[in-house]
Amino acid sequence: MIRKLSSGKYRLYSRKIDPKTGKRRNLGTFDSKAAAEKHERAVQFFKRH
Repeated sequence: MIRKLSSGKYRLYSRKIDPKTGKRRNLGTFDSKAAAEKHERAVQFFKRH
């Protein structure tokens, strides 16, 4: 899940809510939406391999 920050950067959040904090886990901050989407695909690949 990618959200745009007020700084203009994009942050990748986990899809599920972290039970420990009750919020979504931050999976990295990126300068462009394309970079965030690329990393999101890498995360999904890693989860299944």
